[in-house]
Amino acid sequence: MTEKTRRLEEILRMHSPLLVAYSGGVDSACLLAVAHRVLGQGVTGVIADSASLPRAALAAALELAHGLGVHIEVLATEEFSNEEYLANPPNRCYFCKAELFGQLDRLARARGFAAIAYGENADDCADLRPGSRAAREFAVLAPLREAGLSKAEVREISRELGLPTHDAPAQPCLSSRIPHGTRVTKSALDLVERGEAFVRSMGFRVLRVRYVAGPPVGARVQIGSTEKPGLAGREGELLAGLREVGFEAVEIDPAGYQ
Repeated sequence: MTEKTRRLEEILRMHSPLLVAYSGGVDSACLLAVAHRVLGQGVTGVIADSASLPRAALAAALELAHGLGVHIEVLATEEFSNEEYLANPPNRCYFCKAELFGQLDRLARARGFAAIAYGENADDCADLRPGSRAAREFAVLAPLREAGLSKAEVREISRELGLPTHDAPAQPCLSSRIPHGTRVTKSALDLVERGEAFVRSMGFRVLRVRYVAGPPVGARVQIGSTEKPGLAGREGELLAGLREVGFEAVEIDPAGYQ
C-alpha cells in the first residue's frame, strides 16, 4: 500500500500542472485530494455538468473540493446534443466521456496544462468500460490504475485522508438508470433524480430507481442487500412516495441492488 501510494505521488509529480476530471465520487475525490497534497495549486479539478448529474451530487462535490482548498471549475458538457448518446446504446458512456475529454483537451491546450487525469482504478480494468476508449483517444492519464490501486485501497487512502467519500456507495450518472435502447431524455432523468432523492430521504444509501419506459411510465426500485431489512413494513410508503414523484407504476425488485 505504501509503495503504491508512493508510486501514485511520483506519477502526479511528473504531470504538473494537472487537470483532473472530477465527479465527487470515491475515485476522483481521492485522486484530486492526493494531487492537491502533492502538487498544491498545480492541480485544477473540473466537474462535467449536464442533466445526467444530480443537483445534490454536484453540490456535494463542490463542497468537498472547496473544503480541500482545490480550485474547481464547472464545465457544461453537450452530450445531450449527440444523437448517438441519446439513443442509449451499450457504449453510451463512450460518447459522454468523449465529449468531456474533448472539452478538457481543448482547455488543457489553451491554458498550458501538462496532462489530464481521471479516476479509473486498477479494478476497473476487469469491467466493460466504454469510457476507457475515450480516455485512450485523448491520452488521459489514469494515475490510480497505473499505481495499481484497487477500489478497496482507494477507499482506504480516502479514509486516511479524512474524505467523506471513503465509504460512499457507487453513484454512476443518472443515464445508467435507463435501460440500453430506451432513449435518454431530460424528463426521464429528472423523474429518476426525484425518485432516488425520495428513496434516499427514507434513510437508504445503496439504491437504484430504474426507469421503465411506458405507458405506463414505471420505476423498478432496488435496495442494497444489507439495507433491505429496513424496507420491511415500509413498502407502502415507498410506493406512494414514488407515485407522488410522478411514476405511474412502481415495482420493488425482490433481488435488491446487485
